[in-house]
Amino acid sequence: MGKPSKPAWYQTIRKYEAPSIPKAVWQLVDTFIPYMGLLYMMHRSIQAGLPYWVTLVLAVPAGLLLGRIFIFFHDCVHSSFFASRRGNAILGTICGILTFTAYGDWRRVHGVHHATAGNLDRRGTGDVWLLTLDEYVAASKLKRLRYRLFRHALVLFLLGPIYVFLIAHRFPHKGTGRSERFSVYFTNLAILVILVSASSTIGLLTYVQIQLPVLLLCGAMAVWVFYVQHQFEGVYWARQGDWDPIRVGMEGSSFYKLPKVLQWFTGNIGFHHIHHIRPRIPNYNLQQCCDETPDLPIVHPLTIRKSLRSVFLKLWDEKQKEIVGFDSPGRSARG
Repeated sequence: MGKPSKPAWYQTIRKYEAPSIPKAVWQLVDTFIPYMGLLYMMHRSIQAGLPYWVTLVLAVPAGLLLGRIFIFFHDCVHSSFFASRRGNAILGTICGILTFTAYGDWRRVHGVHHATAGNLDRRGTGDVWLLTLDEYVAASKLKRLRYRLFRHALVLFLLGPIYVFLIAHRFPHKGTGRSERFSVYFTNLAILVILVSASSTIGLLTYVQIQLPVLLLCGAMAVWVFYVQHQFEGVYWARQGDWDPIRVGMEGSSFYKLPKVLQWFTGNIGFHHIHHIRPRIPNYNLQQCCDETPDLPIVHPLTIRKSLRSVFLKLWDEKQKEIVGFDSPGRSARG
């Protein structure tokens, strides 16, 4: 069986892959300057002896801005933020240090994610652990318990980001090459230098009081957005023989329609269906691509209210071809 042909609009939207220096530079200005300003204000609030809740209030917009910086990092991984590969590598490395994520290592893992998203036969790298209904029924009690704990909202969106950004990202992923391992070691070294510098200037405790809540909010935001981009009602998954990359983009990746302010903080990543079709489109062109391409298939948006139901979706039912919860009728029927 040959590969399915690509629709005409697939070529039409390629023009939006062209990076824009003015747009890119402005994004750096409108994000990094307020981010650094907020970190300074957090430092001043601690130095002035104000209640710590004042610092935590300032951590909210700072964490959201760090999440936006992570989107720049994500664009650099796809070599889309700048036209220059070197420029993307430099900015990506800087953003990676700020978000505690090694650029080279994450680039490889994320590339695997794009090549395998929605493919039931190629799960396990760069995705959220997902079992099929039959796999769950056949699993041992210990594996079921591990899976249930992993898929619990508290673990996924609170403990998960702590583990991923503070611990897991300190080590190279399995199967990485020399350059990817170097990126992890370089990022760790840069973080260590920051820690030592902070200890000798503002104090280690002050640094932790500033950095930790900002990083954890950014991490929770990143994990949540990534989760609902591929775990939602109506999502597409298929075995290798039936796997279609166009359907993965348009049906296996959500169109997360957020309020404008959250769309800005998340760098338009809600247009994830378009991103998976053309990952080289920079974040600052995604809205324009959607608005100016009437031939794009209609994708029903995932609203914040609808996305909350994704928390209860745990297993892929291959017979019904839908993602279901632990209490699904299919599971009951199969014991």
